[in-house]
Amino acid sequence: MSKVPLTKQGAEKLRAELNDLKSVKRPAVIKAIAEAREHGDLKENAEYHAAREQQGFIEGRIKDIEGKLSHAQIIDVTTLNADGRVVFGATVDIYEEEEDVEHTYQIVGDDEADIKEGLISVSSPIARALIGKHEGDVATVETPKGLRHLEILEVRYI
Repeated sequence: MSKVPLTKQGAEKLRAELNDLKSVKRPAVIKAIAEAREHGDLKENAEYHAAREQQGFIEGRIKDIEGKLSHAQIIDVTTLNADGRVVFGATVDIYEEEEDVEHTYQIVGDDEADIKEGLISVSSPIARALIGKHEGDVATVETPKGLRHLEILEVRYI
């Protein structure tokens, strides 16, 4: 498996989720399974089946997070010397000419992406268009709405 790029904050979030799954949710579902077993016949016990399904989801998510963390390449953008370029982990203020609107995005790993929080995946078309550019440059990106021209207003490493 190849390295999975993560920001320092993204790795911390994954570790916190892993800790919650192992120390809170896993014991709770084990307890729920034990209580459902006490109700008798397991074939027609909906509570038991729901708890087992939840247990499967939790165990799968634990395995997924452990795999990602074991293959993570954690990048602390505050220690990079990117010389004003847009790189993985950078926060970029852009002006979108077609919509006459400004956006602020941080370029993060695929597992961290959340557009509502302004976190875009490094593999997204917008991030790919921005990477390597400097303040003042204009990146052109093909989107379902057509070509978009994104002027880079500021690049920060926070």
